[in-house]
Amino acid sequence: MSKVFFAFQGNIYRHYVKRIIDIVGAFILLVLFLPVNLLSVIAIKLDSEGPVVADVPERVGEKGKKFKMFKFRSMVVNAHHLLRTDPKFQHLYEEYKKGSYKLRKDPRITNVGKFIRKHSIDEIPQLLNVLKGDMSLVGPRAYYPDELANQQKKFPQTKKLVSKVLSVKPGITGLWQVSGRSEINFDKRIAIDALYVDTVSLWLDIKIILKTPFVMLSGQGAI
Repeated sequence: MSKVFFAFQGNIYRHYVKRIIDIVGAFILLVLFLPVNLLSVIAIKLDSEGPVVADVPERVGEKGKKFKMFKFRSMVVNAHHLLRTDPKFQHLYEEYKKGSYKLRKDPRITNVGKFIRKHSIDEIPQLLNVLKGDMSLVGPRAYYPDELANQQKKFPQTKKLVSKVLSVKPGITGLWQVSGRSEINFDKRIAIDALYVDTVSLWLDIKIILKTPFVMLSGQGAI
């Protein structure tokens, strides 16, 4: 009886309460981060040519639905296309794929970009994705389509875990982000995200949210 009750509670939280918290929380955070956003916009415009918002490829969201993620631009214009098509970046692209789609020394990152990426300021615009319903405040990482395809070839044992992770909305922050961030390889990262899906609750989300400011300020595990 108790298992049925807790399962019912979990479903209520996942499908109703979590969305309410996302909407209210996103509005509050957008107001709180307004000064940071304004300073970021000015710094990005002064530092390099190009738009303030990054033009990045679509991400894979809930049930495999693709969506456009909002992020402050931390790289040179057209950075993602250049990495995949410009012969000058071919060796970097190979390193990128081998390193679980992360580069420790990325020449495409701007001076301001290094700072806002280290402290996750570039991800603040994702609050708009939360309001749109594409994302949640807390959830698994939102992956690129080619990243998911290539990483599952590299780690075939993760296919079931990927399916589980794609059953929910991706989050701005999540269990893996507060457990090491970019220092964790794909197979371990997806396992942590799948564990989150299995154990999601109000208390777990609160713990992750409380840990996130420390990770942002310290830059722990950031690339």
